[in-house]
Amino acid sequence: MGTPEKPSVENTIRSRIDTRLETYLPEQRLFLKSQPGTRFIRLRPTTQIAIMLGSALFIGWTVVVSAFFFLGAISTGTARDQVARSQKIYEGRIDILSRERDARARETERALERFYVALDQVSIMQSELLKTEERRRELERGLNQVQNTLRTAIKDRDTAREQSALLEAELQAATGSRETTARKLSDIKTTLNYMLEALDNTVIAREEAITVADNAEAEVESLESRIELMIDRNAQIFARLEEAVEVSLDPLNAVFEAAGMPTQQLLNQVRSGYSGRGGPMMPITVSTRGDTMVDAETNRANNLLRRLEVVDMYRIVAEHSPLDHPVNGPYRTTSGFGPRWGRMHNGLDFAGPHGTDIVATAEGRVTFAGWSGGYGKLVKIRHDFGFETRYAHLTKINVEVGQSVSRGQHIGDMGTTGRSTGTHLHYEIRVNGRPVNPYPFVRAGQNVF
Repeated sequence: MGTPEKPSVENTIRSRIDTRLETYLPEQRLFLKSQPGTRFIRLRPTTQIAIMLGSALFIGWTVVVSAFFFLGAISTGTARDQVARSQKIYEGRIDILSRERDARARETERALERFYVALDQVSIMQSELLKTEERRRELERGLNQVQNTLRTAIKDRDTAREQSALLEAELQAATGSRETTARKLSDIKTTLNYMLEALDNTVIAREEAITVADNAEAEVESLESRIELMIDRNAQIFARLEEAVEVSLDPLNAVFEAAGMPTQQLLNQVRSGYSGRGGPMMPITVSTRGDTMVDAETNRANNLLRRLEVVDMYRIVAEHSPLDHPVNGPYRTTSGFGPRWGRMHNGLDFAGPHGTDIVATAEGRVTFAGWSGGYGKLVKIRHDFGFETRYAHLTKINVEVGQSVSRGQHIGDMGTTGRSTGTHLHYEIRVNGRPVNPYPFVRAGQNVF
């Protein structure tokens, strides 16, 4: 018989552990019955612990993985909800800005209508004022003539009295026959009667002149009161008109300054080639004969007309400038104007659904419509005042070279042709061939159209 093998240290330790654990985990036997006989598998306490640990690890791993998947699904849903809420908020903001823009446009139109109505009233009142002034001057001239006539009659009366006194003295001192004296007395009586009749007529004329003068003074006072009321009313009308013009000019100045446009240069171009309806507003010319008050009102009206002409020129520049948004649909801005990845990005990128309508931002003429290298399908439109707009990466072009287009006209569809990483529009604005930042133009257009 051979010598029995000694148990190893590991087996000894395992046996001791099994012995201690049998109180809590007694040894289990799994019987397997087969055709030749019955076999069993011993499940010692350590084996049972190993099985339970493995099961616990498996269940824990399953729970952790399921939790990750569940949290991922929740995060995806939350992100979608946030995007949807952001889109709704943005669309609401766009609606509010559109309503504000429409309200400002209506206020400007109403202010201009009120101005033209008030201007007609000013013209009518100026005509009435001139007629009243002319009538007052005619009354003054008539009053002066009546006063001159009255002074002449009084002087004649005094002269007649002096002559009568001299004749009486001459009669008393004269000598001669009774016949000569009687003839002289008869002549003197005849002369006195004539003088008295002339004096009576003079007194009647003087009384009539005094009545006319009193009536003239009352009418002059009434006219002066009406003139003062008209002056006050004109001042109020001018103040309201000037305020309306300033209210119209301030937002237009802000729009063009925000767009970085050479305002004075553009206004000079409009002034040199004015093509508005009816031509430029002509200044008011009134014959006042040196009346300082009317001259001041005329100068004030002419200054107001000049300010209105500036407003009208601003309107012409705005109508012919690319102050609008090129995307007619939902979009998001993905790239701005300036250096990007070491190169200059000369426009703005607007991403949106494939096929979104692309519209012209101002009226003009198409100078290019086709494929252009990295631009892909490209449309170029030339506008007044040296402006040119470019619309790149289109999937479809709806205009031809030489075609005239209007603001908001559908010129193509958004796509991803050329050097593009996704569906979007590359939009450029150039002034005399030099690229400028389109963002101020797009933002400023929200306050005009």
